[in-house]
Amino acid sequence: MGFTTKALHSKPAHKDTYGAMRFPIYQSAAFEFDHAEDLEAVFKGQKMGHVYTRSSNPSIEALELQIKAISGAFGVLATATGMAAISNLLFALLKSGDNIITTQYLFGNTLSLFQTLFSDFGVEVRFVDVNNIEEIRANIDEKSRLLFCESVSNPQLIVPDFRAIKAVLSEHHVPLVVDTTMTPWNIFDAKKHGVDVEIISATKYISGGGHVLGGLIVDNGTFEWQHHANLAPYCKKFGPNAFIARLRKETFRNLGATLTAQSAALLSLGLETLDLRVKRSCENALVVAKHLQTKSEVCHVDYPLLETSRSYENASKQFSGGGAIVTFSLADKKNAYAFLNKLKLIRRGTNIQDNKSLAIAPYHTIYAEYPEEQRLAYELNEGMIRLSVGIEDVEDLLEDIDQALFVETLEPMASEPEKSYAFDV
Repeated sequence: MGFTTKALHSKPAHKDTYGAMRFPIYQSAAFEFDHAEDLEAVFKGQKMGHVYTRSSNPSIEALELQIKAISGAFGVLATATGMAAISNLLFALLKSGDNIITTQYLFGNTLSLFQTLFSDFGVEVRFVDVNNIEEIRANIDEKSRLLFCESVSNPQLIVPDFRAIKAVLSEHHVPLVVDTTMTPWNIFDAKKHGVDVEIISATKYISGGGHVLGGLIVDNGTFEWQHHANLAPYCKKFGPNAFIARLRKETFRNLGATLTAQSAALLSLGLETLDLRVKRSCENALVVAKHLQTKSEVCHVDYPLLETSRSYENASKQFSGGGAIVTFSLADKKNAYAFLNKLKLIRRGTNIQDNKSLAIAPYHTIYAEYPEEQRLAYELNEGMIRLSVGIEDVEDLLEDIDQALFVETLEPMASEPEKSYAFDV
């Protein structure tokens, strides 16, 4: 079956009693059992069942099975947010004294998590150029527990060569973990390209309308967990299910980052139109990027499937669509803010992969906490605009961009805005 057919017709674990064509929302914290023996068996893992929603819930399970059906994954765990997915994964795979190999080109909160919280727990973070295979190889040792990167970095739009990375990691039994939020399964078959575990912010493309938070940990079943020092003991009991079993029975259950039943139902609904929305936004984004290249007011434009992009070779051989994000730079902050303030259709907001197009200046917002030299090192500049292209009629987007570019001065603000030190998407 095709992608959308699978999304529409994947089966839940149990048929609804009343034959509801949309799986019900089980709004309950706990579940009753007819016999004490059955309750004991579920607690011991001898029988399938739902005891307490913090650990599992029928509505959340239905979403996880839907994800398995469309992605071909071995195991799926849904979490409250994308950051919850990342933190649960790290707590499951790491302990004090271990190290992570990663890149500095990461989503702001992910970068903060690596630089602060996990370093406080005694985990070393080794930053490398993920497209420099020899640099990756030089940083791997017996304490390396994973390599983490993004399928497309946000907002730098760097695309790694995943098969090349996987070839090096396989020599040392290190799993490849990739945040594939920017490139869902219908435009990037991560499993085919060597990705062992996918981390996804379901808040983005899967939700679509930007109305619900959620995260996913997807085990593609390609890594032999008996070779991972911290999961080898679990392999003796759970075999290839060791990673998902540790998450469910220990990390996820103890941290309590549970997706709500209502959110699971809304995300499940979003999956049904995911393919249609992703293809539309990718088509729009490429048109917008090419249009921006023709504008004299624009200093630089980047999109992974532009032939002028440094990521074009890796993106074109791995992806069937370039994603929703286009970045471009105007002369300075004054020009960037003038452009943003004159937009009429495109919204000024921080989410990405919404159905609606959104624009933000990442240098002054998402990375506002960092000193200037660090922001420059992250390839940001004061005139940069990150545009998340939605599914509107593309002619309307081009018209809005064109009228916003025709502005000479930025209206002076009455007062300086308060400084915020919180990361955002």
